[in-house]
Amino acid sequence: MSKKLPFHLAVELDSAAWRPALRPRAEPDGDTPLTPAFWVHQIRAAEHGGLDFVTIADCHRMLAPPRGRLDAVMIAARVAPLTRHIGIVPAASTTLTEPFLLSTQIATLDWVSGGRAGWQADVSVRAGDGGYVGPRPVPPAPDRYDEAADHIDVVRRLWDSWEDDAEIRDATTNRFIDRERVHHIDFEGPFFSVKGPSITPRPPQGQPVVAIVAADPPTRTLAAHCADVVLVAAGDDRELERGAAAVSDAAAAAGRDPADLRLLADVDVTLDDDPAAAEARRAQNGAAARGSPALGFAGTPASLAQRLIRWSELGVSGFRLRPAELPRDLEAITRRLTAELTSRRVRRGAYEATTLRGLLGLSRPANRYSTRV
Repeated sequence: MSKKLPFHLAVELDSAAWRPALRPRAEPDGDTPLTPAFWVHQIRAAEHGGLDFVTIADCHRMLAPPRGRLDAVMIAARVAPLTRHIGIVPAASTTLTEPFLLSTQIATLDWVSGGRAGWQADVSVRAGDGGYVGPRPVPPAPDRYDEAADHIDVVRRLWDSWEDDAEIRDATTNRFIDRERVHHIDFEGPFFSVKGPSITPRPPQGQPVVAIVAADPPTRTLAAHCADVVLVAAGDDRELERGAAAVSDAAAAAGRDPADLRLLADVDVTLDDDPAAAEARRAQNGAAARGSPALGFAGTPASLAQRLIRWSELGVSGFRLRPAELPRDLEAITRRLTAELTSRRVRRGAYEATTLRGLLGLSRPANRYSTRV
């Protein structure tokens, strides 16, 4: 299976990849993963490199100090007004969040960013994750994936519960909204009962982008039914090709056009001008403990560009790069790799759309509750 170039490019930012030993001392403003300045700096760097979007990793396991993490959605809300082009996609668990609250958070993020928001919908599988929010245990499989599908469905319905022109804001008649254009979703299921409507107007994108990591049959099925962007987790070329084909086949079986999905392969990257140094650093750091497999690469930015071009022929429409070390590998991606890809004409030279859906070539969905033609 081949894929036409150019391809999409994203990066995952995970505070676990930060290596304080690389910095002689903390910056005066406290530029560490527990400060907003750290995330503003990293995401602005990704935007400077012209990446389509960043995903912000989250952690729902209770971590002993000083290994805590900031909430991914809150990070996104802080950074969004300080960027202009790049998509911002925080991770949040369907297992440990309520769909009504999450829908308003992501909708608000879309408003704040001017239409650049997304949501990486994670499914928590570790028994200890429940300690993040309370005593509720992680549901057994396959319940947690059925729950995730309902959670995403509720969130999407709430985004549509306001029609685009529901707001009137007519001071002369004291009418803020047209009640005929604000809808109850009346969702009833085994996991949630949500009447709606949302308390937030429909987001600028209509539906912010939903991304899901597809690492095994249950997550591939979930992604094929519910995602706009599928992050394909694979350990080698053959597994990548099979995984991409499996997601496309599952989407078609669910009545979706596979062309409406964007499949991006996850790649762990360690970059250096000296290939041997990159290999040594990857061996020193060990495998990334990020909950899902990924293609691995250690070498120069130029050789990574060539490898991505080859991988792009295996059925994916782009890549999400996972830097082994921050800020070191992110700088190599945004300053060297993107220049290599642009020179080889497999990446655009500038941002060509104002929304994340636009950057990904995804259309703006119609509102499911609208009765007007």
